[in-house]
Amino acid sequence: MPRPKMTTEKPKNIKAATVRLVRALKPWRASVIAACIFAAGSTALAIFGPSILGNMTTDAVASLSTSPDHQIDWPPIVSSVVTLIILYIVSGLFSYLENYLIGRATAKLGQDLRSKLLAKISRLPISYFDRHQFGDTLSRMSNDIDIMTESLQNSLSETISNIVLLVGTLVMMLTISPLLSLVAVITIPISLIFVAKTAKSAQKHFHAQQNTLGRLNSNIEESYSGSLVIKTNSHEAASIAAFKKTNEELYVAGWKAQFFSSLAFPTTHFFTNLGYVAICVLGGLQVIAKTITIGDIQAFIQYVNQFNRPITSLAQITSTLQLTLAASERVFTFLDEPEEAPDHDPARTIKKVEGKVDFHHMSFAYTPDKPVIKNFTATIWPGQQVALVGPTGAGKTTVINLLMRFYDPTSGYITIDGTPIAEMKRSSVRALFGMVLQDTWLFSGTIEENLKYGNEKATHDEIVKACKECHVDHIIQGLPKGYKTKISEDSDNISAGEKQLLTIARAMIANPPMLILDEATSNVDTRTEQLIQDAMTKLTKGRTSFVIAHRLSTIRDADLILVMKEGNIVEQGTHTELLKQNGFYAELYNSQFAK
Repeated sequence: MPRPKMTTEKPKNIKAATVRLVRALKPWRASVIAACIFAAGSTALAIFGPSILGNMTTDAVASLSTSPDHQIDWPPIVSSVVTLIILYIVSGLFSYLENYLIGRATAKLGQDLRSKLLAKISRLPISYFDRHQFGDTLSRMSNDIDIMTESLQNSLSETISNIVLLVGTLVMMLTISPLLSLVAVITIPISLIFVAKTAKSAQKHFHAQQNTLGRLNSNIEESYSGSLVIKTNSHEAASIAAFKKTNEELYVAGWKAQFFSSLAFPTTHFFTNLGYVAICVLGGLQVIAKTITIGDIQAFIQYVNQFNRPITSLAQITSTLQLTLAASERVFTFLDEPEEAPDHDPARTIKKVEGKVDFHHMSFAYTPDKPVIKNFTATIWPGQQVALVGPTGAGKTTVINLLMRFYDPTSGYITIDGTPIAEMKRSSVRALFGMVLQDTWLFSGTIEENLKYGNEKATHDEIVKACKECHVDHIIQGLPKGYKTKISEDSDNISAGEKQLLTIARAMIANPPMLILDEATSNVDTRTEQLIQDAMTKLTKGRTSFVIAHRLSTIRDADLILVMKEGNIVEQGTHTELLKQNGFYAELYNSQFAK
């Protein structure tokens, strides 16, 4: 099925995303709470610093003015210095513990979310992957989770620290001068109004940025994996143009998000500076009037500077949290995707597999208005080789998907040895089949690891024996390290024919009771094709097997041929019988050999 283009999602629900994020942190709640307590304690201790420094200044000025020889009285000042050093050491220790705890908690959160996303992938129906781009899913697992953990680590305890600093500083300012405190505070609501407006705009653009990044990742992944097809069809210019378009959209969304979020700092800075000027003027007048001391005004100016800092920082954190919530919503949306229906409970099993398969009036549609399979009924006896033939879109692959329970029929059912597969575990059904597909897939690792993929208990001798039967042992022995040779992720260091022989050997080593074969000899030379056909013959011997046939010449010896057209079986029989009928199969067969 074609993948639909991604569209910009609706603006996120901030409250719901926040609640989900808090719930996700629940297993590490103790660490997070402890980190916040240490952050608050570290900040609270540091708040007393300006007051102590102010008292030191007042004591020094007082001793100079009252002492006959104008000497500073050092003992109380030294005592204040020692107190200050102890205060800052304890504050620094609390800050270290806070960073350790919050860093560990957010790292664990990232680990847990990645594990959940990977587990979720295994529980999603195949239909999800038909409708969504791989790059977007990858972006949620990497970029979005990285954003969540990094921003939480930087923002969570910092938010607590800033709140404590804001409240504590305000209390200290009020104890020095309520009038000056009023001047400092009056600028806050004005700046917050502007910050709220810019944050709302930033939220929209941050969300668009994350969605566009997902589309860009999909574009890069498709361009990389399909580079050969792109070059073959001289599609480089169009591919680059599509990338540039998405990249331009990411640039626009990115700079707008950063621009609106960065407005918070200059906005708050402007208004707080206005208040700072007023405080300096009024404070100077109060010192002249001797209503406050010179040490008090020194401490107050430091507190004003501290008071402005958390306001500015909180404004910036607000923008960061917008991005965090946008990323977390994408992660939680993926985790909330509908999963495959649960397996039948209690699940039925087949103790001894004979290989008899019955399709009972089976129908299926990917979408309700477009049925793909209609009243499909057939009986396959143990050991039979059954070929599914028909034009593109006839429903051949869909029948296999239903047989493997990648999908379930909308009506009718399938039985294996009389047991409905809908009453079995999906894993149990799939364990009955070995699959050799047209699109071969080998994983990064050694050749032997790939061959043991379906049977981890297979011995080296069993692997070698299967490879000899599949005519691939001599090819493996010719590689630098034989069966220990590592292949790349895309297995581009071995040929297509060699890959196909390896997948056949892998299926033989797995030793399944039944087989599904998607004929894969169209892109190999005649000699390799013969080797593959010979290997497939050995593999299917004595096993019920389903073959999706593209070259009708390769299934002339099939025990049963099901001819499909528009989701229906229009003819069935052996090759000879179907040719004698001179019907649709004969038309398809003759068209492949027409001069």
